[in-house]
Amino acid sequence: MATCLMGFMFMATHSLVLGEEQGATWLKSVGPVPALAIPSSADDWKTTRARIREKLNSLLGDLPPRPPLNAFKVVSKTDKGDYWHEVFEFANGAGETVRGYCFVPKAASPSSKFPAILYCHWHGGQYDIGKDELLGTNATPVPAGPALVRAGYVVLGIDACCFGERQGRGPDGPAQKGSQGEMSAAKFNLWMGRTLWGMILRDDLSALDYLCSRPEVDPSKIGVTGISMGSTRSWWIMALDDRPRAASCVACMTRYQDLIAQGMLKAHGIYYFVPGMLRHFDSEAVIACAAPRPMLFMTGDKDSGSPASGLKAIGQVVEKVYAAHGSSGEGRFANEIFAGLGHEYTPVMWRKTVDWMDRWLKPNPR
Repeated sequence: MATCLMGFMFMATHSLVLGEEQGATWLKSVGPVPALAIPSSADDWKTTRARIREKLNSLLGDLPPRPPLNAFKVVSKTDKGDYWHEVFEFANGAGETVRGYCFVPKAASPSSKFPAILYCHWHGGQYDIGKDELLGTNATPVPAGPALVRAGYVVLGIDACCFGERQGRGPDGPAQKGSQGEMSAAKFNLWMGRTLWGMILRDDLSALDYLCSRPEVDPSKIGVTGISMGSTRSWWIMALDDRPRAASCVACMTRYQDLIAQGMLKAHGIYYFVPGMLRHFDSEAVIACAAPRPMLFMTGDKDSGSPASGLKAIGQVVEKVYAAHGSSGEGRFANEIFAGLGHEYTPVMWRKTVDWMDRWLKPNPR
C-alpha cells in the first residue's frame, strides 16, 4: 500500500512539474504580457481606466443591448417574518428567461431606502444550484440571502447562464445539461462574435439595473460579492460599472500568467476565458479598475486556481493604483491571503465580508 501511494505521489508531482515547465514554455513563446502602467495621479488613472474598460468591453464581444426595466416582473412574494422573499424574472433579450431572488427587509420602503448587495453565485460544477446558493451552505458558511437581509441589506441574485433554472435551456436543448450545456452555450456565443463570459456579465449588469431601480434601494450604496466564479463576476462587474460602491471577493483572485505558468488552466471552466486578453494586460488591470472604490479580497494560499505568486503580484500593482488616489484610496484595498487554506469560504471570511460591507455601505448605521 505504501509503495502504491508513493508511486501515485511521484506521478502527481511529476505531472505537476511537467505542467509548470510546459506552461512556462508556452508563455515564453508568445512574448511578455504588457504590464499595467502605474498612474501618477487619480486623474492619470481615470484616463488609463477608460482605455482598459473600452478594451474589456471590446474583448467580451458584440453583446446585445441589455433588456429594459419593464422586462422585469415579480412572480411571487413570500412573507418570511422580518423580510420578504421575492422571485422575479426577466426576458434577457438573448433567448432566455432569467429568474432571480430578491430579499427585502420589511423596514425598507421608498421613504426609508436601504443599502443593497448584488450576490453572485459560484460555479463549483453545481449547475443545479445557481441562485439557490443564497438559501443554502453549499458555498458559504451561512445561507447568504437570509443572513444579509437580516444584516440590513436588500439582496438580489440571479441564475447565471447554464445554472439553476437555466440548466438545459441552452442552444442544444434540455438534453444538454451541466458542462455539456455550458460548452454548447460557449460555442454558440463564439459564433455570434461574443463570449459566454461577456453574456454572463451582461445578465449580471441587467440584474444590477433592476436592483438600482428598486424603490427600497439606495442606489448610491450598492455592494457586490461572491465566491469563486461569483468572486470573478464581482470584480469584473466593479471593473465595468461604477454603480457598485464596494466589493468582497472570496477566492479566484487569479493572475492569468501565473495560472498558465503553474499548469493550472484546468482549474477553471470554459466560461472563464476571454480571447485576446493577455495581448493587452493581465487581471491586475481589471481589478485595478475598481479604484478607489473599496475592494476586499480573501484567498487561500493553497488554492490551486489562484496561485499565491499571482495573489502577491496583483496586490503589489493594485495597491499602487489605490495609492495614486492619495487619502481617498487609503484603506480601500485589502488583499488577505490565508495560510494553509484552499478554495473555501470560512466563517471568519464571512464575518469580514459583512464587516466590510457595513463599513463602506453603512457610514451611518441604522
